[in-house]
Amino acid sequence: MAIILKREPLLSAKHSAFPYQREAVESIRDLEYSAIFHEQGLGKSKIALDLILYWLTNKTVDTVLLVAKKGLVDNWKREFAAHSHIRPLVLGSDHARNFYVFNTGTRVLLTHYEAIKTEFKRLKLYLATRRVAIILDEATKIKNPDSALSQCFFSLSPSFVRRVIMTGTPVANRPFDIWGPIFFLDQGRSLGTDFELFRKSLDISNDLADDLCRRNEFELGVADIFHRIARFSVRETKRSGIIELPSKIYQSIMTDWEPRQLDLYNQYRDSLSAVIKVDGTLKNDEAEAILKRMLRLVQIASNPKLVDEAYSGEPGKFPPLYDLVTDICREGEKCIVWTLFTENADWLADRLRGFGTCKIHGKLSMEQRNRAVTLFLQDPECRVLVATPGAAKEGLTLTVANHVIFYDRGFSLDDYLQAQDRIHRVSQTRQCYVYNFLLSDSIDEWVDSLLRAKELAAHLAQGDITLEEYRSQADYSFSDIIRGILSPAASIQGGNQNA
Repeated sequence: MAIILKREPLLSAKHSAFPYQREAVESIRDLEYSAIFHEQGLGKSKIALDLILYWLTNKTVDTVLLVAKKGLVDNWKREFAAHSHIRPLVLGSDHARNFYVFNTGTRVLLTHYEAIKTEFKRLKLYLATRRVAIILDEATKIKNPDSALSQCFFSLSPSFVRRVIMTGTPVANRPFDIWGPIFFLDQGRSLGTDFELFRKSLDISNDLADDLCRRNEFELGVADIFHRIARFSVRETKRSGIIELPSKIYQSIMTDWEPRQLDLYNQYRDSLSAVIKVDGTLKNDEAEAILKRMLRLVQIASNPKLVDEAYSGEPGKFPPLYDLVTDICREGEKCIVWTLFTENADWLADRLRGFGTCKIHGKLSMEQRNRAVTLFLQDPECRVLVATPGAAKEGLTLTVANHVIFYDRGFSLDDYLQAQDRIHRVSQTRQCYVYNFLLSDSIDEWVDSLLRAKELAAHLAQGDITLEEYRSQADYSFSDIIRGILSPAASIQGGNQNA
């Protein structure tokens, strides 16, 4: 039944879109389902908002539901205010308040993923009375098809008359991560209904280095992903020339060990090596536990105090970090220092406090995080932001800085790409620099090799490069690197040690 409001919102945009944004809207606006895969920093929000205005103007739908990560809801409120005359009603964590929202006439609802799960029953009834479109921002949130959250979205999918997913990193970490969001769109028409079958041939594993047949199967399977979803997907990258942005310059900074740090690292490495070499192989059900232990090595290579409170030395990476930050600030520029660990963020912010440092991590309230962002953006004396990807990799435009420094990195490609592109976005006018700190002969070198392999596979799956280009650049040496790092005599068999 048609929904009539006493006062309809003005359905015009406040600002014109870039030509490539208009082309994206025109390509997908009349499709039942579609995917917006434009690279980070190219204005997917503007595409989504113009799509909403088109649907409502043409009465394709009477309501639009936009779903974002919880920490990005306020950011989306600002986007609506900046680019449209629409003020969405918000479905949040207050069950009683949500009852009011469901029963109040509106053209746009804004919510977060967890609220969809808690309001599943009421939303199901709501969808039965309206023609609703849904847009999922950062749709990799439902990349795990076995999670209760993903299952909730899969169940609701057919009830939406229009479905759109958005992310700049559709292959968030591994090629098979794209299956869940695409299944939400088309219930398996493109990538099949069997996730395990899809996953089986698309894992970046250690056996790719030695098994040419397995490698060929992997490469052909990854290359085929884009062709299977191309008819309903739009993607642009910063390298395609659609917009002028300064390039990014990458630099790996090799650092030396502090003696006590090396001793501690060797103890953990030898313990891990002994576990891995049980019967000469690693069983599937042990892989997750092994990765957690490997993360310990990442912590020690970053700051041994993360695993040993008695450690009182200065980690090997810190002196060159301090020198680099000094040089950047001396030039009157700002930088972001990224670390995986909240305790490390606190420690680094304290050690770098002389540069007017602020910090963002998951143990701070949203008010504290927002205050830190405002300080970094507006105060010329605040020259360094220390942040964790989990708290700050998405939804922030930090082009006041043009340097990002990865003091440590984990196994997630999405964390790495999203974090560096906080500074490399529309409105950036200066040369951008990305620094990766690597402790010599440590797990850092494996992480670096693995992330490069994952990024190249992502480019192939997303249609950014051809299979021939991929094969000319592919490097599967990460399997040899991890053997050498864990133990000169270690021998990791098969493809079960994955990240």
